[in-house]
Amino acid sequence: MSVPSLALLRWQFDLAWSLFEYHLDRLAPDDFLWEPAAHCWSVRRGADGSWTPDWADTEPDPIPVPTIGWLTWHMGWWWTVTIDHLRGRPPRERADVAWPGAGEPTVVWLRGMRTEWLGVLDSLTEADLDSVATFPWQNDTDHTVTHTIGWVNAELMKNVAEIGQLRLIRAAQPISDHQIPGRL
Repeated sequence: MSVPSLALLRWQFDLAWSLFEYHLDRLAPDDFLWEPAAHCWSVRRGADGSWTPDWADTEPDPIPVPTIGWLTWHMGWWWTVTIDHLRGRPPRERADVAWPGAGEPTVVWLRGMRTEWLGVLDSLTEADLDSVATFPWQNDTDHTVTHTIGWVNAELMKNVAEIGQLRLIRAAQPISDHQIPGRL
């Protein structure tokens, strides 16, 4: 039995998203800015109340450990720009993709992006999948919309795994004596 490419890509996306829902439902606001190591990338609140992600134009060595906040901003950035490209809109700049904040605002934002992404997928035909797509491959005409959708699925799977692992590690942190009732 042959499965059309778009149906397979949609199934793969839905599978990755279902794994993400498990973690989204369990994320606490404090999870988003928890820094699991001394060398972290996060999102930082500016004097005006907006959030700015840590960033370097050249990947640092060693690579910083991202926080859940940074990872969710990063997802919003690559996903927003991908949607812009596939909708034929001018792609937003990195600095124009604002992180909404820890907890429910970010969960709602990501679920909204999922809805918008499903609209993109639902608007495509099998023939559209063979169209040239230069994002995220700058000036490369060897990739198609199929490649872009496959890339989104891979990025989603990777980011979901990172967020899930950070959430699980934070949840597994031992309780110190001062947090146990009756102990000082």
